[in-house]
Amino acid sequence: MSEPSAKPYLTIRSSGSHEIEIKKSRFICHLARVVDEEEAQAFIAGVRKQYWDARHNCTAFVVGGESPRERSSDDGEPGGTAGVPMLEVLRRRGLTDTAAVVTRYFGGIKLGAGGLVRAYGSAVSEAVDAVGLLERQPVALLVVSADHTRAGRLENDLRAAGYVVRGLTYEASGVLIEVGVPETEVTAFQAWLAEATGGGAEAVASGRTFVEVPV
Repeated sequence: MSEPSAKPYLTIRSSGSHEIEIKKSRFICHLARVVDEEEAQAFIAGVRKQYWDARHNCTAFVVGGESPRERSSDDGEPGGTAGVPMLEVLRRRGLTDTAAVVTRYFGGIKLGAGGLVRAYGSAVSEAVDAVGLLERQPVALLVVSADHTRAGRLENDLRAAGYVVRGLTYEASGVLIEVGVPETEVTAFQAWLAEATGGGAEAVASGRTFVEVPV
């Protein structure tokens, strides 16, 4: 599995498909959110199996964060006229963890190299517009330990300050409050917590997750 980026990144909001027709040829773009190359290849294989009767199932995907992996295939179209323009749309939009397959049913009229480049690129671009985008933002997970008498008020204070309380665990010794904090704000959170509790609560890092924000 590819290592997620420690920075915010863009991906599609959901999987979906969109069809355009150019000179009687049908171009059906299928999009999927994927977590790694293996999942991207499985998605591609599934589309090719479903649309086995199409003349071409051209592909492109980008996975990974700061060092993304990219692949594309023209699947029988003239070299550079399908997979590359599809991949270029994903790059231009700044997308990752995204796979695209464009299924073409030939309509009997040749489009020429330039026409194919425009058609495959447009199919992906319009499909991306149709499903929408979101930004995945990294959030540090911190576990705050507080005694039973302080926990209820502290939870309210956390929410009032705009922090995301993800869960509470009650133990004999006290309450563990899991909080999601933007990674750039961890130091500020630690300072806020010390002031809010008079140094009576501490936070321990427990990992990272991502929150999704539509764009």
